Amino acid sequence: MNKALNYLSLARKAGSAELGEEPVGGAARAGKAHVILADCGDHTWRRAKSFAAGTQQQAVRLDCTKDEMGLATGRTSLAMAAITDAALALALMKALPEPEKYAEALAVLEEKVQRQKQRKKEAAAHKKNVRIGKKK
Repeated sequence: MNKALNYLSLARKAGSAELGEEPVGGAARAGKAHVILADCGDHTWRRAKSFAAGTQQQAVRLDCTKDEMGLATGRTSLAMAAITDAALALALMKALPEPEKYAEALAVLEEKVQRQKQRKKEAAAHKKNVRIGKKK
């Protein structure tokens, strides 16, 4: 099992993964999926690309079978999955065997992660200001 499948397993345990074609489609339509993972099957790959078409979501074709993806997630087989956490999606993309192949997708995900960190930092500063007040 490669490192990307380990991240997929971690995402499932964290509740940051949608598993199966229908839940992935729902997450993609809602804009919650950051990365859509598909096995090496052609039909699955076409469906994953159609889910990600016209959005900032990234579709990635893994070099593994349904059974290998299923084994990583505790199922018998799994053809498609979506990662809904940006930082975890970025870590998974970096763990792929040829990350330079996905340079554009990595750039988009890194930008999303930076925006999330900035929003979190601003929210913490606002919470502190509400509690203590701004320094004058």
